[in-house]
Amino acid sequence: MTVHDPIIAAAPNRTRAPIADDAAMLRAAAELTRELSTARAAIYWPDMLASAITGWAALAGAILVQSTALAIACGVVAALALYRAASFIHELTHIRKGALPGFRLAWNLIVGLPLMIPSFLYEDVHTQHHARTRYGTSQDPEYLPLALMKPWSLPLFIALAALAPVGLLIRFGLLTPLSVLVPPWRAKVIAELSALSINPAYRRRAPEGDFARQWRWQEAGACLVALTLASSPLWLGWKPLLVYMGIHSATTVVNQLRTLVAHLWENEGEAMTVTAQYLDSVNVPPPSPFAALWAPVGLRYHALHHLLPSVPYHNLGIGHRRLVATLEGTSPYHRGNYTGMLPLVGKIARSTMRRR
Repeated sequence: MTVHDPIIAAAPNRTRAPIADDAAMLRAAAELTRELSTARAAIYWPDMLASAITGWAALAGAILVQSTALAIACGVVAALALYRAASFIHELTHIRKGALPGFRLAWNLIVGLPLMIPSFLYEDVHTQHHARTRYGTSQDPEYLPLALMKPWSLPLFIALAALAPVGLLIRFGLLTPLSVLVPPWRAKVIAELSALSINPAYRRRAPEGDFARQWRWQEAGACLVALTLASSPLWLGWKPLLVYMGIHSATTVVNQLRTLVAHLWENEGEAMTVTAQYLDSVNVPPPSPFAALWAPVGLRYHALHHLLPSVPYHNLGIGHRRLVATLEGTSPYHRGNYTGMLPLVGKIARSTMRRR
C-alpha cells in the first residue's frame, strides 16, 4: 500500500550534469543475454513451492513448539523462507503472458493471499518504475530521494515497515468491505491504498478488463484471510495471530532494508537515461555471503535488472558474469556493483547527514 508519512519532504534542488547513455554497455547487455529471456518452469515452480512449504511449516513450528529457542529458530526460518516466496511477486510483473501457466494463480493461493499481498498490489505498478520517462520522478511509485532527505528519515522508513502487516489487516479486513458499501470510499481506496509503493504522491488508476476481474477475486480472498486472522483469537487464542504477525513483520522489515539499498536514491525528480538509472541502482553479486538471503530471487542483481527487465531471475547471474568478463574496466557497468548491505546503508546515511 502507499504509505503516507512525514519522511517525504522536498529534496533541495541541486544542479546535476546529466549522464549520457553508454552505448557499449547497453549494446553488450542486449547481445550477451539475447538467449536468456526464457523463464524456466523447472526452476520457478520448485523454488516457489519449496520456499512456501518451508515457510509455512516453520511458522507452524514457531506456534506449536514449547521450547523458546526452537520457536525462535523456527521463526527465523519462516521469515526468510516466506520472504523468498513473497519475492516472486516481482517476477510475476515481468513474466510474459502464457510463459508459466498457472503460476500466478498458484502463487496467489499459496503465498499472496495468506500474506495479504495479492499480486494486484504490484502488477501494473512495478512496471511504471521501469518506464524510461517515469523512473526517479514524482510519477514513479517506487522511488524516493532518500539520500537527499533528513537523517531521521531512514530509521523511520524502516520502522514503518514493521507496521505493514497491521496496515494490511486494516486494508483488507476493514476498508475492503466498507469501500464496497460506500462507493466514494472505494475510489479513494483504489487510488491511494492499493499499491505496494513507497511514493505517497502516487495515485493508482482503476483496473479494467481482465485485470479488474483478477483484482476482484484476489481482494475478496485477501479480505477473507484478514477477517479470519482478526477473529482467530476467539477460538485459537492470541499466540497464533501474534506469531504470524511477528514473522510477517520481520519479512517486511527485511524487504524494506533491501529496498533501502536497491538504489542510491540520489535523483531529484528529473527523467534519467538508462545508464543513469543503472548507476542509481545496485548489484550485490557474489562473493557477498548474505545477499542471497536479504535479496533473494535475483534481487541482488537489481541494477542489471533495470538494464534487462525481461531476463528471469535465474539467468541474471549468468548475464552478470558475461558482462563483467566482456566490458572494459572503465565501463559504467562495474560502478553499479557493491560488496554488501552495510556499506550501502552507510553511504546513504552519510548523504542524509549532510542534510541536517
